[in-house]
Amino acid sequence: MSLKLHYRSLSLGLVSACAVFVLDQLTKYWILFDFRLPEKGSVAVFPGLNFTMVWNHAITFGMLGGAGAAGRLLFSTVSLAIVAGLLVWMARTQRLVIALLLGAITGGAVGNVLDRLRYGAVVDFIHAHAFGWSWYVFNVADAAIVCSVIGLILDSLYADRQHGMRDAHGAVRPGTGDR
Repeated sequence: MSLKLHYRSLSLGLVSACAVFVLDQLTKYWILFDFRLPEKGSVAVFPGLNFTMVWNHAITFGMLGGAGAAGRLLFSTVSLAIVAGLLVWMARTQRLVIALLLGAITGGAVGNVLDRLRYGAVVDFIHAHAFGWSWYVFNVADAAIVCSVIGLILDSLYADRQHGMRDAHGAVRPGTGDR
């Protein structure tokens, strides 16, 4: 199997990763050291949105929160392994939108890993809520990751619909094109 690198995709993906990483780290720096949210706890920004300080020692949505100090190293290692896979995918895709989405996931993952290594936990502070409903507290990195994964899923569903279902050998099955 040959490995064809697409430098344009890789470049765009890395720019996307850097943009998400920088925006994530700047907002976290601001929330911690300029806005001083740890001292305030929670501040209403406008109806339905608060800045609420949460030190997330777990992974997405608080899962595996009981892993303790070992979790910090484990979660960081797993995240960096996933980032390595995303970089390979990014370099191999010809589709710029996919590279852009993979870059956003990469930048968000690296931002959260840096938090774990620097602070021992991920800095979460965006708290959306309305009508008795409350979403998990998250950050810019989390938003970039979730939105990009949704984008990849939608792209995959759209691509299947546009190009028809493929058999095990990659050939399009007759009659399964645009539905």
